[in-house]
Amino acid sequence: MKIGVIGTGSIGGTLARKLTTAGHQVRVANSKGPDDVRSFADEIGAEAADTHGAVDGVELVILAIPLSAIATFPKTLFENTPQTTPIISTSNYYPELGDPRIPDIDAGQVESIWVSEQLGRPVIKAFNNILAYSLAELGRPRGAEDRLAVAVAGDDVNQKQKVVELVDEIGFDLVDGGTLDESWRQQPSTPSYCCDWDATTMRKALAAAVKGEAPRKRAQLPEQFSALGSNPTHADVVALNRSLNWPA
Repeated sequence: MKIGVIGTGSIGGTLARKLTTAGHQVRVANSKGPDDVRSFADEIGAEAADTHGAVDGVELVILAIPLSAIATFPKTLFENTPQTTPIISTSNYYPELGDPRIPDIDAGQVESIWVSEQLGRPVIKAFNNILAYSLAELGRPRGAEDRLAVAVAGDDVNQKQKVVELVDEIGFDLVDGGTLDESWRQQPSTPSYCCDWDATTMRKALAAAVKGEAPRKRAQLPEQFSALGSNPTHADVVALNRSLNWPA
């Protein structure tokens, strides 16, 4: 499959690496241009591109950039991207950790609905509720007892199915997060968010989310993460997320 990845940080870079290893034709890009990503692309066997080149004519797009940066994309970005191409949004909103405030989201708009409005295209919400370490190191073969799950939300059944196949291919079970309007259930500080759940527990976590509660919990994050110290382990972060995110 031809896949374009915009963003080569911890999530985008990990996905690009895994997908090239799996045999996909991957193009990588960031906001600084192809020269800035060329060494990484060469290292993993991908193609360096600018943002337009990353998405033109591809069969799947992954956006792994700060949420607010999505609003800076040119309106013509997807003019040569087929309408059938899934556009995966992995981004999350963290104003307490430095993200610019987005009034519509602060007023209650679902993050991925806001993203769709900025792009003028529907998106699939995926890979946003898994930690970078888990994505890089904890993939397991299908059927493994310790296989973790990833939630995927979106409105187009056919586009969702393409994402399902990728999630499975890189070592995770998929749990259907419902429509894009329901994707608030996998936003930061909800029970399903970055807790290393298996598929059964992920379904329970999505169902346990209480609308409107996450911003209050999210506001506690700077203090809570500060208490972990300067170099918390992965297990420390997962334990904290579980203790904070699951309803009392």
